[in-house]
Amino acid sequence: MPTTALHDIVRYSDRLLRTEEVNDYGGAVNGLQVENRGTVTRIAAAVDASLSTIQLAIAARADLLIVHHGLFWSPRQPWTGKTCEMFRLLMDSDLAIYSSHLPLDLHPKLGNNVQLCTAMGLKNPKPFFYDKEQHIGLQVRAKLSLEEVKQRLKIAVGGEPLVIPGGPAICRRIGIVTGGAGNELKRAVAEGVDTFITGEGAHWTYALAEELGLNVLYGGHYATETFGVKALARDLSQRFGLPWSFLDYPTGL
Repeated sequence: MPTTALHDIVRYSDRLLRTEEVNDYGGAVNGLQVENRGTVTRIAAAVDASLSTIQLAIAARADLLIVHHGLFWSPRQPWTGKTCEMFRLLMDSDLAIYSSHLPLDLHPKLGNNVQLCTAMGLKNPKPFFYDKEQHIGLQVRAKLSLEEVKQRLKIAVGGEPLVIPGGPAICRRIGIVTGGAGNELKRAVAEGVDTFITGEGAHWTYALAEELGLNVLYGGHYATETFGVKALARDLSQRFGLPWSFLDYPTGL
């Protein structure tokens, strides 16, 4: 069975994703969040780190779990109840967790945004959506009907997107920011797109999209962010010769 040192995988991943250079939310805690005894034989990937996905990783006999949303978005103290159960399980199973949020969103090859563009057949993406002193999304020029964009997104994420038809029938500038950018419709319009694809948004964004003249497609926060962890785990598998699997645990959100 092939074995790789955990620190070799972490060092490679941090360099590949520019973990120290990309600005992010404080709770993201990008990089190695939980270490194990130092070796990796099997990699699992999941969108979220949670008790449920940790249990799935253990069942898959993984000793490294790659995630997009890590453990520390909200305070994890005191270590009681389910939190205690989760950390005890991590220690007992010798499972390491590596998390990458915005570094994985915006990566030019492995990122959620570029991977979704590719899955939708959208060509020549350019930087879009300036946030935290960097572009975290992508935009493309196209000439596609809104219905065609919807169908392509549906196939890419494997589910029916919610569509707000607030803009033109023909989409010419399409912006993509995977995850939860639905509250930033004004920023999308300010950067010149007529169609905005993201994961989710609040109820009030429907009326705002109509007022702004913007088409909005919500493909699901979870569904639009399965791409990056798969791509990263696949890359690590190829580089280090380790088996990997994707742990699908959809939230429906």
